[in-house]
Amino acid sequence: MALDGVFLRHLKEEIGTSLLGTRVDRVFQPNRDELILAFRGFSAAYKLLISARANSARVNLTTIPVENPQPPMLCMLLRKKLQGAKLLEITQPDLERALMLKFDSVNELGDHVELTLAVEIMGRYSNIILVDENGKIIDALKRVDAEMSSERLVLPGLLYRLPPPQDKLSMLTCTVEEIMARIDALPRDMELSKALMTVLQGISPIIAREVENSAGLGHEVYVKSMTPPQRRRTEMYVTTLMETAKNVSGTPHIVIDPQNKPKDFAFMDIRQYGSAMTVSEKKSFSEMLDAFYAERDQIERMRVKSQDLLRLLANHADRLSRKIANQQAELSACAERDTLRIKGDLLSANMYAVQKGETFVKLQNFYDENLAELEIALDPALTPQQNAQKYYKNYRKAKTAEEKLTEQIGLAQTELTYIDSVFESLALAENERDLNEIRAELAEQGYVRRRAGKKNQKQPALSAPLKFKTSDGFTVLVGRNNRQNDKLTMKDANNNDIWFHTKNIPGSHTVLVTDGKAPTETAMEEAAVLAAQHSRAKDSAQVPVDYTQIRYVSKPQGAKPGMVIYVQYKTVYVDPTTESKAKQQS
Repeated sequence: MALDGVFLRHLKEEIGTSLLGTRVDRVFQPNRDELILAFRGFSAAYKLLISARANSARVNLTTIPVENPQPPMLCMLLRKKLQGAKLLEITQPDLERALMLKFDSVNELGDHVELTLAVEIMGRYSNIILVDENGKIIDALKRVDAEMSSERLVLPGLLYRLPPPQDKLSMLTCTVEEIMARIDALPRDMELSKALMTVLQGISPIIAREVENSAGLGHEVYVKSMTPPQRRRTEMYVTTLMETAKNVSGTPHIVIDPQNKPKDFAFMDIRQYGSAMTVSEKKSFSEMLDAFYAERDQIERMRVKSQDLLRLLANHADRLSRKIANQQAELSACAERDTLRIKGDLLSANMYAVQKGETFVKLQNFYDENLAELEIALDPALTPQQNAQKYYKNYRKAKTAEEKLTEQIGLAQTELTYIDSVFESLALAENERDLNEIRAELAEQGYVRRRAGKKNQKQPALSAPLKFKTSDGFTVLVGRNNRQNDKLTMKDANNNDIWFHTKNIPGSHTVLVTDGKAPTETAMEEAAVLAAQHSRAKDSAQVPVDYTQIRYVSKPQGAKPGMVIYVQYKTVYVDPTTESKAKQQS
């Protein structure tokens, strides 16, 4: 993990500068694995976030809004023990991923006692432990019993111990010669980055790779085959790393991928990615962590929420597909209804030739050009007239069934088309607001249960559609979901604006705003490309896109969100995989 021992050492200094000497004002536990301690000083107030979540364990000053749900037992205990307590010091054992926050607190008898909040930042083994003045555990966020670990128990009443140390060198006390000697003594040849991770305490993979990248001038470096220049560069960069750790002289840097998503962070400049990533320096380590994990947490929440909706939609789509298949099989069986009517007619016309008690009869089929004989099965218990009426009755039933099945299949296919459009909306969702709008749409349609709230609660306003500017200055608007598509097409757009949509393919409504001007060929082409790029066919080479004026687009009564019909349209074929010339506007 990027939050290594050296990074934590920088955080310790940053947190201490703000918090030492301040007092705990409030304690919050917004979720199961996170605590927020609110501090107050003479001139300012601060919030310290402590997270023991496996994928985002950290400790940093934060500005995020504080949620205050019903406090769990640990939160209530910390409020009792730490509210009003003064933060005396923050320590870090060597370069371990652990901070000890020592407080001066007042107990129930009015005596001053020292309490320590041990914050262990160790991935899925992260923990927050309250320790008394005698070193005994008062309680912990995650209790660890003998069944969970044989090495270290974390239970109330037991003495607090740090996790067993690894056989690694601390850059605070060792020399570069000792580090190189330990690397040389490794039993097998390995990459320099892995060797550094094996030998040194307190560094993360990204830092180890950065040293290797610098030592190898962008190439891989192996320990046993290091050239003299590579060895000299390794020693130089390790020395720089040691000085950074000792002097706490690093600066916060964040790595952003081409999709503008946070990739990694470090306490030094990162050059190993070249031009593939963007690396920028931040003002403070806490600010950077807030930004990094806010984005990461949002992505994770998006993933969880979208997975929930995807499963729901997939179940509905599967059910509808099976329903349509069964109804189509029943419909195929109704195809023989005309034969039932013909048999009824032949029996009615040949009553004299049919005797009660017969099981079948062969009659000349006067509907056939060749007047071929048709074998007709009979119920021997019925009269000829009753057999004829039975065939007529079965004919009417088959005809009614065909009409009903055709109607039901049409409705099911329309619903399946709608669900396909919601699938596409989910694929286009960029943030939680987009997901919430899709969820609200599905609630309106009865697919998900409405969340408990006040009756007649007003729906939140829809977010704005995506906005683009063509290379020749026309505005293009693209709906993010079905409700937005409806509003864009049926309310916001002008009758003379041009409407685009992929032909028979789920996608966004796309509107070229004309503002009373005749649209150019360039604007039309770029708008069509945008429509294709915001559809299920975005990865295809040639995509048909229909376009027409807004005046020729209408919404049938009772149609589902996003469902429209249009006339007087033309079709153009575009390639959505080419880079769009239209630029998105903020």
